[in-house]
Amino acid sequence: MCQILIIYTGGTIGMVSDPKTKTLVPINFEQIMENVPELERLNCRIKVHSFEDIIDSSNMSPAIWSRLAVLIQKNYHDVDGFVILHGSDTMSYSASALSFMLENLGKPVIFTGSQLPISAIRTDAKENLMTAIELAKAKKNDKVRVPEVCIYFDYKLFRGNRSFKYNSSKFEAFRSPNYPVLAESGVHLRFSINDIRHPTEDGELIVHKELVNDVAVLKLYPGISPKVVETIVNSDVRGIVMETFGAGNTTTDAWFIDLLKGAIDSGKVIVDISQCKVGTVELGRYETSKLLKDIGVANGYDMTFEAAITKTMFLLSQFNDPKEIVKWIETDIRGELTVS
Repeated sequence: MCQILIIYTGGTIGMVSDPKTKTLVPINFEQIMENVPELERLNCRIKVHSFEDIIDSSNMSPAIWSRLAVLIQKNYHDVDGFVILHGSDTMSYSASALSFMLENLGKPVIFTGSQLPISAIRTDAKENLMTAIELAKAKKNDKVRVPEVCIYFDYKLFRGNRSFKYNSSKFEAFRSPNYPVLAESGVHLRFSINDIRHPTEDGELIVHKELVNDVAVLKLYPGISPKVVETIVNSDVRGIVMETFGAGNTTTDAWFIDLLKGAIDSGKVIVDISQCKVGTVELGRYETSKLLKDIGVANGYDMTFEAAITKTMFLLSQFNDPKEIVKWIETDIRGELTVS
């Protein structure tokens, strides 16, 4: 019989309405189990690790990602898969971060949660939880079906570092426009076998427990002032994720290019990702991005914002040389980008 570890961090899935304040407050995992008696019918043993300090996902941090990575490392050889119950607001950040922290992952790590509390009449929590467990234990020919960090929500399984939350009011909360879904839940579970990553046969799990959060964000808009850009690029950080227009384009004004070049020359890494949710950065395709390529801006290709932030944090913890970081930013290491 397979064994699944459920890690309960918090989130809407484990909330109930406080009758006095009318606000949602967290409950413990035993109360969640009471609302899903069907769990006993699953053909697997379920272990549970519940955070003592149940958190709202808005309070997520690299320190908590490290706790999750350590928990997975400690239980890795004792269970067949992992399900992490997590608030949906920052779920894509957490899934992206863990994808980079868990090198050579060979078992499923499935994040899930819900838009309505598990005690609500029309809740999506039960289906999400039940199917996440089914996916975490799914095998074929004694091999796990999805040895990746994923998000399962509303009948679809996404690669974690390709997803983002786009809707706060529908059950269909997540999308992955630049990469296919890995599985869909209907009458049967249907896997997109050609789109699922697998570790090397002899690769042992390597857990990276530290991330460096010296990262700033520069989101461009027409009319952005030199003062704003200067404040961000001259801040005391090592990495900057720059959200640009279209296929990676920016203004060609000399003051702007000079500020970026000065930051890069000082040792900062600047990563170019698009504000568009679909498509990829193509540095050099237009004159408005050729200058960026010439001064050493890193091409973020089709990475999500969440993946770009957490990958930069991860690489800053691994390397000191900015050129080495740029090389790996532009390299697909966990299925997070498509190099055009």
